Amino acid sequence: MAELAIGNHLRRLRFEHGEMTQDALAKSAGVTRQTVISLEAGRYAPSLELAMRLAHVFGLGVDDVFFWRKPPTP
Repeated sequence: MAELAIGNHLRRLRFEHGEMTQDALAKSAGVTRQTVISLEAGRYAPSLELAMRLAHVFGLGVDDVFFWRKPPTP
């Protein structure tokens, strides 16, 4: 299975924000710890709503948390 084209900075951001745990991030965003694990591992691309909630936890924009691993194909 091909890796998803969307990457994220969640792990780095958690550590930059007081070494936040995956569980704490999950609770702040209203998801399970397993969802955070899958996101950090690149096995899951979030919905727009979830991406916005996660970015909000860190006080950042979606583009500061998520990025394209490679340009999307038309």
